[in-house]
Amino acid sequence: MATPLRFGVYCDLQNIPGADNYQTTWDVMALIEHADQLGYDYYCLIEHHFFENFSISANPLALFSAAAQRTKDIRFRTVCHTLPLHNPMILAGEIAAADILTNGRIECGIGRGHGWLYKPASIPHRESPGRYKESMEILIKAWTEESFSYEGEFYSVKDVSVVPKPMQKPHPKVFMTGTGGSTFGIAGENGWGIFLGGIAPFEAFLPGRDLYLAACKQHGQEPDFGYSRVVYIADDMDTARREAADAVKRFFGLADEAMATLQDDSTRQALIEGGYQFYTTPALLELGKMSADDIIDAGLAFVGTAESVARQLTDFHAEAGFNEFCIISAFGGLDTNLAQRTQERFASEVRPGFS
Repeated sequence: MATPLRFGVYCDLQNIPGADNYQTTWDVMALIEHADQLGYDYYCLIEHHFFENFSISANPLALFSAAAQRTKDIRFRTVCHTLPLHNPMILAGEIAAADILTNGRIECGIGRGHGWLYKPASIPHRESPGRYKESMEILIKAWTEESFSYEGEFYSVKDVSVVPKPMQKPHPKVFMTGTGGSTFGIAGENGWGIFLGGIAPFEAFLPGRDLYLAACKQHGQEPDFGYSRVVYIADDMDTARREAADAVKRFFGLADEAMATLQDDSTRQALIEGGYQFYTTPALLELGKMSADDIIDAGLAFVGTAESVARQLTDFHAEAGFNEFCIISAFGGLDTNLAQRTQERFASEVRPGFS
């Protein structure tokens, strides 16, 4: 029998050209309610700004707080609060408020976010590592101490009390994310989780994953490792490929608009200074050039019958070693009914083989 896994759904909340922001948001709300009814453990969203083709998920805490009133059991995770873009004293209170409104169903993913977010947010790339480290430390203090003081390069506060405090004690579960993974040792040391996946190939995450697992072992912590990948299920392989092709192609190309803002020499140098070397490589742009068939054949998306998806997941689980898998069911403007069909068929035909 396969190793038991937790299962969830991940969504970028992409708004493809011509789509309506209102409709896109409420389509995702319907998918959250559907996932709850099917018994998925988690629904995950990214936090993202400025580039609607990639994502309009500007306030996942608000969406989760609303979804909690329409669901019973499913937990909610912002996969990446982009910490360097926030005042951490304010963000800590916002996350705590959402934890209360969801009756303790919030989980907190943290990261430095995509490299293309910094120019429009007017935050220098070079400040990203320092702001990230200080924000992590402040969040924990804000949630666990009645009042605290902090002296850093970017934040200096004395006797600050952040309210409200989260419902979950000592604080919501923390997950770290990112392509480089250079800070994942912090997650391993503190007993936090990591969450990886999306459009980047698994090989891009290997150094960070290995660093995390080594830190968990060193500090006696149990690893908690989640992964997400596009999944699409139909009755036969030809139908699955035909129905998913356009959406798969769009999903892997929706970073192109944002990547176009990073191609001048000064921005590329700023990315390097901020530790965003991955965004100076052609990797994401090359993904956008691939055909849907090439993407599927490379295993970057699990598209096929329930049986073929189960085989791919079994093999990938053995290679990667995660204990949580989130399907990306809504991608590239895929019709909501088709996304719901995949959620249902994965839950009924694939998930039981991993329980």
